[in-house]
Amino acid sequence: MKYKIILLLMVLFSWTMNAQDSVRRPKIGLVLSGGGAKGFAHIGVLKVLEENGIKVDYIGGTSMGAIIGGLYASGYNATQIDSIFRSTDFDALLQDYLPRAAKNFYGKRSDELYALTLPFDNFKIGIPRAYSKGLYNFNLMSRLLHRVRHVDDFNKLPIPFFCIATDIETGEEVLLNKGYLPMAIRASSALPSLFSPVELDGKLLVDGGVANNYPIEEVRKMGADIIIGVDVQDGLKDRKALNDATRILGQISTIGQKEIMKRKRAETDIYIKPELNEFSVLSFSEGGDIIAKGEAAAKAQLERIKSIVHPTGYKRPDLGRENDSLCIHSVSINKLDNYTRAYVLGKLGFKNQSMISYDDLKRGIDNLSATQNFSSISYSIHETDGEEEFRLNLVENPSRTMLRFGLHYDGLYKSGVLTNFTHKRLLFKNDVISLDVGLGDNTRYNLDYYVDNGFYFSFGLRSRYNQFNSNINTDFSNGDILQVLGLNTINIDFFDLSNQVYVQTLFMQKFILGIGAEMKYLQVRSETLPTADKTFEKSRYFSTLAYLKYDSYDNKYFPKIGWLASADFQSYLSSTNYNHDFSPYSILKAEAGIARTLYRKFTVKGSAEAGGTIGDGGVPYFNFILGGFGFQPVDNIKPFYGYDFLGISGDSYLKVEGTLDYEIFRKNHLNFTANFAQVGNGLFRDADWISSPKYTGYAFGYGMETIIGPIEIKYSWSPELPKGFVWFNVGFAF
Repeated sequence: MKYKIILLLMVLFSWTMNAQDSVRRPKIGLVLSGGGAKGFAHIGVLKVLEENGIKVDYIGGTSMGAIIGGLYASGYNATQIDSIFRSTDFDALLQDYLPRAAKNFYGKRSDELYALTLPFDNFKIGIPRAYSKGLYNFNLMSRLLHRVRHVDDFNKLPIPFFCIATDIETGEEVLLNKGYLPMAIRASSALPSLFSPVELDGKLLVDGGVANNYPIEEVRKMGADIIIGVDVQDGLKDRKALNDATRILGQISTIGQKEIMKRKRAETDIYIKPELNEFSVLSFSEGGDIIAKGEAAAKAQLERIKSIVHPTGYKRPDLGRENDSLCIHSVSINKLDNYTRAYVLGKLGFKNQSMISYDDLKRGIDNLSATQNFSSISYSIHETDGEEEFRLNLVENPSRTMLRFGLHYDGLYKSGVLTNFTHKRLLFKNDVISLDVGLGDNTRYNLDYYVDNGFYFSFGLRSRYNQFNSNINTDFSNGDILQVLGLNTINIDFFDLSNQVYVQTLFMQKFILGIGAEMKYLQVRSETLPTADKTFEKSRYFSTLAYLKYDSYDNKYFPKIGWLASADFQSYLSSTNYNHDFSPYSILKAEAGIARTLYRKFTVKGSAEAGGTIGDGGVPYFNFILGGFGFQPVDNIKPFYGYDFLGISGDSYLKVEGTLDYEIFRKNHLNFTANFAQVGNGLFRDADWISSPKYTGYAFGYGMETIIGPIEIKYSWSPELPKGFVWFNVGFAF
């Protein structure tokens, strides 16, 4: 009986305390408005709330308020969110940055040729749907929200949460409180024209700030007794302040919300309005200052905040680190009209029954995005019977045709304007045809047709025409012709038409392994010859080829990290034999390189390459010819600092190069390069190639990364020559 009385007293005491607590501590709802980079102020407000023991019971947010609110609702505290945002690369986020490693060799080539790409459908030039797909943000949020990936009812998050999006077709607000949390946040923050609309549950959604940028009524309906509202929206500005497009767009939104916000402000119990007039929605580089403004605004309301402190105090717990690996039991892909499952999985990089990390997931999504075949990419992770299912939803890009443009200048090909026509799905689901035409001092073209079959063997056809005119100090014949004519240099016209068919596949998910056949027409002439026949060479050659390539450089021209490796074998089997001296032979060449950032903005790049002939035959016009800088290599014509274009030749060579690059400020580089080479005939038949290098060269230069490609100036010299060279290079080489 005594124990029963004690138990009854404990129950009554517990009930009394709970009743007192329900009276003393009302439920607190937090409203976080949108405002782009100005939304960083939300973090400062959250810091002050935590420091003063405020427990938030409900959160509603829009746009940046949805991002920060979603993180907080999932379990992160203010200090952790601060660290996340300070370490985020917002340039990459806004540009939807795709690492070079995410692109296949065709994609890398495309990005390193063209300055401008425009849709071209029905013979009409269009403009892109948005500046960015928003994938960088989506991938980041998916990683950060890993521990709540299976929570599809946002009321079951550590703090009940919702966010607001706008149906772009009806203009109505859409409340998102169920589904895949990163996708809901992505839709709520899809700022029109900056980020692509998000298709969700049959609706096309954009930034919630268009319809409801301060969702106070919705938070009140969740059960909040007291509303703390953080408003980072712009007030109306005068004409002097409306000095860019983002401010004008913000003004338009503010005009529509002006009267509504008067009422909502009056309904807010604790209204916090940080002073952010000096910032814009894109002031991401000033995030620290904006966070401080949020703290200051919250502290100005400290007396009212302290009046709602939890009676026993409240401390937001740290969210511990969690393994971010995913054990994908199955991969489901929505039905596609023009791309096969094998193609998609080949880009994604994982299949059913795969253990992956979020880095692997991001890499796969980047690979899909880099194809430009999909106007929208989204995914979600679901738990079914204790196993994880990865659901991928792709919207095929309706634009099948593109026009691309570039320009370039170098000392060999001189000036040129590049026009490209690209069309996808010409004959097969996964194919692409691309035609480059370079017009200028030297006309060139490159026609590619490629069928990408993902994990399976892919195949392609290529036709390439190159021609240039140049004064050179080699005659491709060991100087015999120059010696007979008593000349130091000779002016040549070089024509090369090559047609290839090839088959290639991914090897170990990193290497490209391919084989093929080539038919080449080569003509070399010189109008300076005193003979009636001014032609050195005019033959057709048939050959087979094989290659293995790996390229993980983050930037082709100014790499900071990565590796490069390649090996090429080409066997010349027959020729029309214009000079009556052809016999079958082969050429083998290989290259390796590495780039590493050693200290802050100092990067070192090293490379080694070699090549030689196999067999007794040989065509001097396919010799390794070194010299010059800035041009696109063709056949075995390669750059070499210290010597003029096409200055050194031989049927075999060994070259080592090292570069020290310092990025003096963003995308502006000072660099120094040294290269050394052994070049000759039969170089590897004995041990002479191990001796001191016969040819040396150095270069000091300045380079700038621009939208049209690198712009560089270099002074190059060699101790073996009496004078140096000044070279200019403008734009992507083609």
